Amino acid sequence: MQTRRAEPMTVIGAGSWGTALAILLAREGHPTHLWGRDAAQLEAMRGARRNLRYLPDAAFPEALQVAADLPAALRISRDALIAVPSHAFRATLTNIRPHLGAHTRIAWATKGFEIATGLLPHQVVREVLGATPGAVLSGPTFAKEVGAGLPTAMTIASADENFAKELALSLSGPSFRAYTQTDIMGVEVGGAVKNVIAIGSGIADGMGFGANTRVALITRGLAEMMRLGVKLGALRETFMGLAGLGDLVLTCTDDQSRNRRFGIALGRGESPKSAESAIHQVVEGVLAARAVYDVAQRLAVDMPICREIYGIMYENKPVRAAVQALMGREVRSEAE
Repeated sequence: MQTRRAEPMTVIGAGSWGTALAILLAREGHPTHLWGRDAAQLEAMRGARRNLRYLPDAAFPEALQVAADLPAALRISRDALIAVPSHAFRATLTNIRPHLGAHTRIAWATKGFEIATGLLPHQVVREVLGATPGAVLSGPTFAKEVGAGLPTAMTIASADENFAKELALSLSGPSFRAYTQTDIMGVEVGGAVKNVIAIGSGIADGMGFGANTRVALITRGLAEMMRLGVKLGALRETFMGLAGLGDLVLTCTDDQSRNRRFGIALGRGESPKSAESAIHQVVEGVLAARAVYDVAQRLAVDMPICREIYGIMYENKPVRAAVQALMGREVRSEAE
């Protein structure tokens, strides 16, 4: 039987997903420190022993402590796990860099291209931290279900296969299974593109279209995801796994998805600003639509669904006009 040492871990980012991952690690016996930038929220979590803002139904295990001093938590931790939105990822890495020991390994659950550079998270890590061992966590997961201990599976990708395996063992337990692989590029492209397609799926449902439309969007969205990923050097088979098809289907079909709910509001006639403000959390697909569009344009990759979502978000294109543009495209081979 595989065994693991209960190494101390620090989770940076006290939103719903960071909190869920910290709870998961602590359940598996790891002394876990959870830190976020909102001091008042941290104090509230410390008193309530739960994250009342984002995950109110999930009590903190005994092994989970809310960190008051991030540098001190990092100094005693074997691994640091970052779970912040993509727009805050580089700044987070820059802030923790002076406090990382020579032994510290970095993992992240951040998804999406960096807007200013078009870089994926592993490329940002390389720029900021150099050759530090790194791993990305991705796959079909909702924080609320992980916090509740419901059965879940996800992917951990790293060029360092031992790190991926150790992290998978740290997270895995009776209700959570982690799989490993080495295709970081494919896993991260899947995580970036799926949020944009989920907005499209939500728009279709908000407009009252049926299951046929939703499945068509998911299937053709997967084709766009694969097209971009392969162009960037990813393996095609990665997109048929948890971090590709799995995460795409989850995000496009369940109303726990903020991106899908955002799309539904757009489909019902709300403005992007109104739809986003009603959700009260970061809707990653909003920035992802711009980033994916920019990268696809630069690489000359045809991504018609993502292009139309970009038009709705950033060019004030009417939703019905975007749908008509997609349906009016010339007939072509499905393999294209």
